[in-house]
Amino acid sequence: LINRKETLPKQPIFSFINLMGTHMPFHPPRQYIERFAPEVLRDKTAQRYLQRFNGDVFGWLAPLSSSLNDEHKALLDGMYNAEVAAQDEQLGIFFDKLRSSGALDRTLVMVVADHGEHLGEKHLLGHTVSLYNVLTHVPLIVRDPSGALPTGQVVEQNVSTRRVCQTALTAAGLATDSEVPYALHRLGANDPDQGTVFAEAQTPQNVLNLMVKHKPELVRAHRTDQKRCAVWRGQHKLIQTGPDQIELFNFIADPQEALN
Repeated sequence: LINRKETLPKQPIFSFINLMGTHMPFHPPRQYIERFAPEVLRDKTAQRYLQRFNGDVFGWLAPLSSSLNDEHKALLDGMYNAEVAAQDEQLGIFFDKLRSSGALDRTLVMVVADHGEHLGEKHLLGHTVSLYNVLTHVPLIVRDPSGALPTGQVVEQNVSTRRVCQTALTAAGLATDSEVPYALHRLGANDPDQGTVFAEAQTPQNVLNLMVKHKPELVRAHRTDQKRCAVWRGQHKLIQTGPDQIELFNFIADPQEALN
């Protein structure tokens, strides 16, 4: 990925690296389990629960019938954090190789997630049926050696991850006139989105078929068969599920979206 010997000396190169370790089932290296979920190594009950969880593919997809107890929630959070830490180590190795090759300071690096993961919040697991912040508020970190995005700047306004595309095209000199305004270095007074962001979600049909067959009562309770749409503006977020269910949150004051 770094050397790409078949390319011309100044030819722009695009690389997309998809790290999948934080997806279920959870099998992080032992050193990270020791750090983030040590009870898995010493508690037989925790080991049995994790074994059942890792083998329950349908359980990763469907809403929960009841809340996770505190011990199970803490265990899943710890295992997820262990997976994140293991992925972070791999990123560090990659960036070190970029730096030692001399490529880092001529490389635009964007670190972003496509989704988060429910681990019991709002009676949900996984990432199939929600537009809550647990899933939609993801990391977006950009290292731009050109200086178009100032080092160390934290941007507070809402940004859609769709703009990663226009940012990459603009950096490579390939963006059209209609795409350039959506590059992330255009954030500010002239930003065409003005901090308004949209998202939508639909339960995958194969997952919905399983839910309807095995847990029809949860389909009705959580409306998993209906499309979800969301809009963020200012400090508020509105979610519409189906034609008539509306939720409104102040996601700044209430990031856990506890008060509708």
